[in-house]
Amino acid sequence: MTRWLSALGIAFAAIARAKVRAALTVLGILIGVAAVVIVTALGSGVQEKVESQIKSLGSNSIFIFPQATQTSGVRTRAGAGGRLTEADGRAIAREANSIAAVVPFLSAQAQVVAGERNVATSVMGTTRGYFEVRGFTVAVGSSFTESDETLAAKVCVLGATTKESLFGTVDAVGQTLRIGRHAYRVVGVLARKGQSPSGEDQDDRLVVPSTTFRTRVSPTAPGRVHMLIGSATSPEVVGRAQAQIESILRQRHRIDPERESDFGIRTQAEFLKKQAEIFGTLRMLLLGIALVSLGVGGIGVMNVMLVSVAERTAEIGLRMAIGAREGDILVQFLVEAVVLCVLGGLAGTALGLTAIVGLGRAFGWSLMLPPEALVAALASSSGVGVLFGFLPARYAARLDPIHALRRE
Repeated sequence: MTRWLSALGIAFAAIARAKVRAALTVLGILIGVAAVVIVTALGSGVQEKVESQIKSLGSNSIFIFPQATQTSGVRTRAGAGGRLTEADGRAIAREANSIAAVVPFLSAQAQVVAGERNVATSVMGTTRGYFEVRGFTVAVGSSFTESDETLAAKVCVLGATTKESLFGTVDAVGQTLRIGRHAYRVVGVLARKGQSPSGEDQDDRLVVPSTTFRTRVSPTAPGRVHMLIGSATSPEVVGRAQAQIESILRQRHRIDPERESDFGIRTQAEFLKKQAEIFGTLRMLLLGIALVSLGVGGIGVMNVMLVSVAERTAEIGLRMAIGAREGDILVQFLVEAVVLCVLGGLAGTALGLTAIVGLGRAFGWSLMLPPEALVAALASSSGVGVLFGFLPARYAARLDPIHALRRE
């Protein structure tokens, strides 16, 4: 212990004697550690942001859509022979015990007019269960009713962006707007959800009953849907729910086991898995770049330590002459290298944490550095000190004391 404490005191004294050189050496480690800290925090923050966006698509959502099929050597257009219907949705809800709800979904782009304002937005036809399945909340007013669905009533619910585009700060509930030649009464406004992982503004929408959509917005065959959206009873049974949906639809559409399905199924789990793979690869790439920067800083430490050994050759010879052993000299210079790297690591961590706070405010994200990442950053700086400081320390320890004293 005495040897290590003595080496620590000598290391700080040597650093104090060459402040500028020590500062330049620390700078290389500082940049590397700061890069590791910032990359780790950004990776975690971005992944958390995307995960929250995927979850905002709706709790345990499962999307079922028509798919192109191969018939007699000719591939049909996706949805051309699409046979997804509301009856399919009712069958899934009735027969699949892992499904909590299924709603129909139709959509089209349309010009919506309110007073002197005219905007293009997505008009969606569905049932009132859509809001729960997709995780939407009606912030003002109410959803349309079962009677509205039955009678194809001219009522609608607005997303927050569409409401602001059409009515500004005025209360939209009870107001009238026009889609084509029909007037609709606004019965509710949805709470804001923000962007989806694909960049879509989830608040730029206008929702009407599916019956209203078919008869007034975009003429569609009775019962036909563009997509079915289901919700599994829990995250743990999403895979089972997907298998049940596929089995039910293949049976209803009379699709032979060897034939390709005329529908496709996508789940949140697939989105989460894919984005985890993407961010895992991206994080490793960025972390690799940061570690290269740390390695460059380590090479700088090694060069500076070799210069220090050359300058202090006489000091090394004198210490050996009065009884210092090879191990004492090795420890002395190794500790000095580690101290330099740890100082750089502490400064780099402080710089990285400051940058994280600034980036979090700039992007509006909640960027956090996991404690284990902080420990890893400091440990990596110490490791660089040991790795790149060993060669100069070993060189110093193996100097011949007679030749070292002659260098005076």
